[in-house]
Amino acid sequence: MDWLTPEQRSRNMSAIRSRGNKSTERAIRFRMIRAGIGGWKLCADALPGKPDFVFATARLAVFLDGCYWHGCPMCYRAPTSNTGYWSEKLRRNKARDRKVGRLLRQQGWRVVRFWEHETERTPARVVERIKSLLVSPPSAQPSATSGTS
Repeated sequence: MDWLTPEQRSRNMSAIRSRGNKSTERAIRFRMIRAGIGGWKLCADALPGKPDFVFATARLAVFLDGCYWHGCPMCYRAPTSNTGYWSEKLRRNKARDRKVGRLLRQQGWRVVRFWEHETERTPARVVERIKSLLVSPPSAQPSATSGTS
């Protein structure tokens, strides 16, 4: 049981600012540099959802989703305490991810999402997928989403 009221918990959680997914981001950034992939920006604040990598000329937004915070079907394990709060939090996160993807696509962006475990276990495959999206014209890609998100 939570000792804070729902309003206090909400205020507390909203005050916690994300420090990013530095290790995941760093691993993919390093591999993209080694693969000769350039023209990207990190954490584009101006776009909905603040994609982790943005390739403006290719209109490609790349998200590296944490398995816990975004509810990976392979890795996510629900907390055993305060279950109501955490299940609602996960539901909101997933709804926000869908909304952000929809908004970006409506603005002419292609969106690709990778799970944290993909970036850790098969980073080369993640980079190859990004590279393939960069060399293919936007109209040739019906949906630029990872197969697991």
